[in-house]
Amino acid sequence: MRRVCAFVLLGLAMGCRQQTAGLWPLYEQTLKHAKYIDLTHTITPAIPVWHGFGPASFGPTLNPATGKPYSYEQDGFNATAYRLSTDQYGTQLDPPAHWAPEFPGIDELPPTFAVRPLVVVSITDSVAQHAGYHLQVADLAAWEGRHGRIPEGAVVMVRSGWSKDWPNPELATRTPFPGVALDALKFLHLQRHILFHGHEPLDTDTTAALEGESWLMHNGYTQAEGVANLDQVPETGCLVTIGYPKFGGGVGGYARYVAICPPEWSHGVTVGELPEAPLARLARPLHWDSAAGMRVR
Repeated sequence: MRRVCAFVLLGLAMGCRQQTAGLWPLYEQTLKHAKYIDLTHTITPAIPVWHGFGPASFGPTLNPATGKPYSYEQDGFNATAYRLSTDQYGTQLDPPAHWAPEFPGIDELPPTFAVRPLVVVSITDSVAQHAGYHLQVADLAAWEGRHGRIPEGAVVMVRSGWSKDWPNPELATRTPFPGVALDALKFLHLQRHILFHGHEPLDTDTTAALEGESWLMHNGYTQAEGVANLDQVPETGCLVTIGYPKFGGGVGGYARYVAICPPEWSHGVTVGELPEAPLARLARPLHWDSAAGMRVR
């Protein structure tokens, strides 16, 4: 009996250890060896933005007691005050409350947005022929003909090549620009039940009423805008991580998207390939550049 009890206790202990491990083996066996690709533009005061919002400005954070900026020399640290004209800036995640207040804001999105299958649909050939080309249902059918059905709950990013000229501020006023047709959005959400789609430009389409964005927001859907580096990601087989600040009552969101791709993929970096902890000491320290309006190296 003692041997049986000891065996049972050992089995329970091993079971607890296995249960504690949870998803850690997934990281060690898969994610640790994957390739990571940033799909996010760096936010600076000079990036493209709609004229109705206006530009942002960066500056030093001031000590409220003295009115003087903090400095490495005097205080041992530094801090930045970001005067952002809008939450529709750079790479974004639009919650439906951006247009429809009866739906969730950025702080009300569920945590299950964090990791999803990533689908990349390229329309670059069509855009090369017509700069204002919009993704069509036929493009999605062709993608599925090559790769199979778009997974339910996926994030579908539309690669157009529009962001290759980023951060040229003229992009904000350049017309026409590539977009996503309303029929394609309805197909993705109503037929394939994706989580959301994303695109490189700062608007969904070129219709006068922005019909695609209006339909999305008023039906409770989110979208990504200002996405970068889709030319470095395969059309299928990757995941995407989704992060954004949780502003209370926010109707827009600065977002960071990172593609996680198979180890054999030619782009991206692997865990351990670059210094992480501690991070590397760089040759040039950050310093304020008045012309750039921000700290640079």
